Amino acid sequence: MRNLVRLACLMGWAGVLLAQPPGMPRGGPMGKPNTQSISRKWLNVPYAAQSPAQQLDIYLPETGAGPFPVIVAIHGGAFKMGDKADGQLTPMLEGLKRGYAVVSINYRLSGEAIFPAQIQDVKRAIRFVRANARTYKLNPNKLATWGGSAGGHLAAMAGTTGTLTDFDDPSDPNVGQPARVQAVVDWFGPIQFDQMDAQFRASGKGRPDHDAANSPESALIGKPIQEAHDLVKRASPATYISPASPPFFIEHGTEDPLVPTEQSKLLAAALQDVLGPASVSLTLLEGAGHGGPQFNTPENLAKVFAFLDKHLK
Repeated sequence: MRNLVRLACLMGWAGVLLAQPPGMPRGGPMGKPNTQSISRKWLNVPYAAQSPAQQLDIYLPETGAGPFPVIVAIHGGAFKMGDKADGQLTPMLEGLKRGYAVVSINYRLSGEAIFPAQIQDVKRAIRFVRANARTYKLNPNKLATWGGSAGGHLAAMAGTTGTLTDFDDPSDPNVGQPARVQAVVDWFGPIQFDQMDAQFRASGKGRPDHDAANSPESALIGKPIQEAHDLVKRASPATYISPASPPFFIEHGTEDPLVPTEQSKLLAAALQDVLGPASVSLTLLEGAGHGGPQFNTPENLAKVFAFLDKHLK
């Protein structure tokens, strides 16, 4: 049971799993979202040709001619699992009712390719969206990234590196398109990999096992994180914060057992130092873990969409 709970936590589903007896339908963020009723959609669209993982799904609202502002949904899963059509997409799909297009992306996982392949893929997907905006009725000037856990890290990374060329792939035919996004929603993403265990030891929460050679973060960068501080710094969204960074909406559970709450606190503080408090929102969900029902309540999603409306509409 412990391993099952840990797997669920990595996928952002701990609260749902723990709240329901074994064998019960889990639904919500645990269940695969029902996209059958979405009539305007394109599935498994390749945005690059290096890997079968480089595909995205596009969903449009049922009504309206567009062009629609875009939520780029980035799944979590410890950088080694997860999928663009799994239950993590459920809250993002609520955007369809509010006039947003949702583009859900897959990216190369750490078992296939190490950093920086993941952020390169995210940026390629963003450029693909811009290059093909007219075809899919998308607004190329109104994009937000939104992800949880590893997806939160990549959403933040896309935000802070949007105007940089550090992670551009010269083989990308759309490399001339901007990769900048106009807003970021970061749900409990890891930010500074080599600080996580020290933060857990200081707080007494979670399990300080991120420094291990087989941890998700070490697997991502290809080395134990305490032996590769320069590489860890290069993989941190905080490294690239600048006045060009977009507004951020950050949420984190106070009882997160996998990513220390301090990760989001420090990111928010660093962003506020540069962008000002008005451009950075940090909400700590009391008692919430690594994802779970408190993130997906109508009340909480209303706050997320209020933020997106402010910056994308």
